[in-house]
Amino acid sequence: MSKVMFDYTKSILERVSFDPLLFRKELQKAIKTLLPFEMEELRKWLYEFVLEKPELQQCLLVVNS
Repeated sequence: MSKVMFDYTKSILERVSFDPLLFRKELQKAIKTLLPFEMEELRKWLYEFVLEKPELQQCLLVVNS
């Protein structure tokens, strides 16, 4: 079940990545719902995903706080 939730979260974040505010909002929702080990996976994925998207890099602060 958790793999499904993690994949769903990634797909949502990918779809809203055009809008930094919406991306941040969805990221905050994900933080509330994902399990700790899923959060670690999300963190890893996020670092890779925002590498070439400077407008989203501020969202790394959300997962590191």
